[in-house]
Amino acid sequence: MGVMLLISHSSFSQITERERPAEWKQLVKGARFMDRFLPMKGNVLSSDTWGADCVLPRYVDNGIEDGIWSYWGGNIRKGEDGKYHLFACGWLECSPKGHMEWPNSYVFHTISDNLTGPFKPIRIIGKGHNPEIFRAKNGQYVVYVINGRYVSDDLNGKWEYGKFDFNARDRRIIEGLSNLSFAQREDSSYVMVCRGGGIWVSKDGLSEYNQLTDKRVYPDVDGRFEDPVIWRDHIQYHLIVNDWLGRIAFYLRSKDGVNWVVDPGEAYMPGVAVHADGQVEDWFKYERLKVYQDKYGRAIQANFAVIDTLKNEDKPFDHHSSKNISIPLNPGLLLTILDEKPITSGTKTIRVKIQAEEGFNPQTDIDVNSLRFGASEEVNYGRGCQVLTTENEGKDLIVTFNGKGNGITKDEFAPKLIGKYKDGRMLYGYARLPYIDYIEPILSACAPVFTKSGKGLECKVEVQNFGQVGSKKALVEVVYKKEGKTIKVASGMVPALKPYEKTDILLSAKDVVEEGKEYDLIVTLYSGKKVLSTFNLKKKVLE
Repeated sequence: MGVMLLISHSSFSQITERERPAEWKQLVKGARFMDRFLPMKGNVLSSDTWGADCVLPRYVDNGIEDGIWSYWGGNIRKGEDGKYHLFACGWLECSPKGHMEWPNSYVFHTISDNLTGPFKPIRIIGKGHNPEIFRAKNGQYVVYVINGRYVSDDLNGKWEYGKFDFNARDRRIIEGLSNLSFAQREDSSYVMVCRGGGIWVSKDGLSEYNQLTDKRVYPDVDGRFEDPVIWRDHIQYHLIVNDWLGRIAFYLRSKDGVNWVVDPGEAYMPGVAVHADGQVEDWFKYERLKVYQDKYGRAIQANFAVIDTLKNEDKPFDHHSSKNISIPLNPGLLLTILDEKPITSGTKTIRVKIQAEEGFNPQTDIDVNSLRFGASEEVNYGRGCQVLTTENEGKDLIVTFNGKGNGITKDEFAPKLIGKYKDGRMLYGYARLPYIDYIEPILSACAPVFTKSGKGLECKVEVQNFGQVGSKKALVEVVYKKEGKTIKVASGMVPALKPYEKTDILLSAKDVVEEGKEYDLIVTLYSGKKVLSTFNLKKKVLE
């Protein structure tokens, strides 16, 4: 998406209309994350409840709501008891401050026999806001809340309050440490994104979180960003972040959870809560998105905190409030690329297997001629590879595409399929490239520390491997820019490092910096000519 301009038009408190890029008008069905929302489910459609006319009638048994508490946020885990456990927060609807009582909210443990609800509170586990539950490497359950966490050995057991440890590693913490979201990596370590868009890693989910990035990973657009949610499936990492003022969210994807690409189109916006008959629950705000994942990690349900009016207009004992809602998501197809050779612009054919699943027969359910495959930048706009032939393999379907127009470059990590079922519904899916390493070392440097010795000015740089596999030898280089030229301060070799191992590299600094002067330094780690990571910072020499 590059540097995308979104022009703002202010209207009134809590709303700014964002103008969409012109090219978004060319997106096909299935390009936007928002296209994955399916009709809401519920059995009790009622107008005999709180709420503005625009959210009535609604499914009062979807998610969680009642006339006593205003609920907000939270995500779901399925327990060994077979029930669905939603950890949401809330406050008394009659609180004197109305919605603005949220800083004093409680964390509710709620349960349901159904994924979509209704959820019923069974206990309060403590104070806290914006909860997100995950399971640490040691098997303990962790409920994050702003400025703390609760830990338990059992979903139905005792919860103990504590705090996370954070190491910014000489980097600026963007917008503070709140609204955190967590995704488990393959080795059960965790990657975390904070509200400001910084990426952090903990080797087990409970131990210290270390910041890797020096700037936000969000789209380079005007926006009041919050509510990031991150998750990993069997293909890639996903991240959605909400511009609360513009009431528009953005969708990003990543191979490693650290380096991200932005997909075009809205991830969500008001209006996604639709019933099967087309009726819309027109909630004023959708915030605190969380996802429920299937055994492949695919997001199959979205849970939102919603409110029917401006937050500051939700008063005690009035007709307004907030709740958590559940919206099913199209999980996408299970795809496997069968070709082992790298795909280029000259590739003649691409063979993709579409896996059968319960309730889905790819041999009979798909409108084959509608399928397009290739880089997201192509298929999202209706381009990409077209079908040449198909063949059956057991219950699965193998589709051979003409390789022309695939758009797959050396940076591609998850080609995309878009098409239709025979009944007209949208289908999509992502696939891994068989020749790509999806788990790689992640080397990251701290700020250089300058000292004087008998040998002259020295520069020490701490380097750590936050990847899940060992690294090879690498080069670290410290430079600054002057009048458009790159001035090298120091460089040296970094030894091979095991996962999470760190080392101090002592370098001889060149006579190109002055004591007490501040420089805009760039610390870069290389593997050959490949840039592994960069760290930009302001630093005084010999502070």
